[in-house]
Amino acid sequence: MEVPASRPLSRADLQRAILGHEPGLTSDEVAEQAGMPVADARRLWRALGFPEPGEEAAFGTADAEALAAIRAAAGEEGLELDTLVRMTRAVGRTIARLADWELAILNSEVERLAPDNRLGIAHHLAGTIGPQFESLLVYAWRRHMAAAVSRIELLGDHEDDQHVAEATVGFADLVSFTALTNRLDEDEIGDLVEIFESRCHDVVADRRGRVVKTLGDSVLFLADAPDEGIDIALDIIGVIGRDERLPDVRLGLATGPVVLRMGDVYGPSVNLAARLTTVARRNRVIIDEHTAELLPAAEFETRRLPARPVRGFGDIEPITVRRTRPRH
Repeated sequence: MEVPASRPLSRADLQRAILGHEPGLTSDEVAEQAGMPVADARRLWRALGFPEPGEEAAFGTADAEALAAIRAAAGEEGLELDTLVRMTRAVGRTIARLADWELAILNSEVERLAPDNRLGIAHHLAGTIGPQFESLLVYAWRRHMAAAVSRIELLGDHEDDQHVAEATVGFADLVSFTALTNRLDEDEIGDLVEIFESRCHDVVADRRGRVVKTLGDSVLFLADAPDEGIDIALDIIGVIGRDERLPDVRLGLATGPVVLRMGDVYGPSVNLAARLTTVARRNRVIIDEHTAELLPAAEFETRRLPARPVRGFGDIEPITVRRTRPRH
């Protein structure tokens, strides 16, 4: 890819290309332009995950416009500041991780395209593909918001049910990940994690589940029903087991109430699913008793293992499972 010849570029040039404006306003000035108290503006800025800029002119008109939009939404709908801060914090956490992730992906591509002019090619990409990915971001947000609304509708109309529901929670955990990463360089570790996460995401999506989060060597997912969770787990083993670049994997599943909040899930079943991976054998699925009770007996075969201590749950009998009848 050819980059138009120009003067040598700096990181500041790249930041300006991404932001689309020249910083020239202090926090006091941007709050005044937005018609918002300085203390509230600073609180929202911190909620996004950014440090206080002090008296530095770190903002531009786009920042003032964003604050004004938030103020208008609060005024029209009567939203409390605490609610706005929580929503802003959710955006900040998510976008920060997204930015780091995408930058890591693009960094290797920039190195491949122009190893001697990395800032130049990065500046070029920011101006060409940046707007397209910005549109993709808005589109993806709308689609995921619609999906989230559908999940809430399924939980019921009672207020207590908006955050609590019964679901099957699954943990997929790579075997001997720490020992393996000690033998790999940084690029190899990054590739391994990327392959593992992308394979798991594909399987979970294909089986109508939902990936909640990834933790490097493990993936947490949800399924609406135990049989769907088992099928996801078995497919993950099939996919990971066939990939010579990846180590073996252990799967733990538990079914029960979960609390859905801030893009994460909590509850005893989440903790138990994670603990069960510690007692699972390589490329095997281990489930709890409640999950086993809910499985169609004609389609699955379960077998109890000897009781063993599981941290936080005392002695429990893990249960192995396999499918005996093909999926519909």
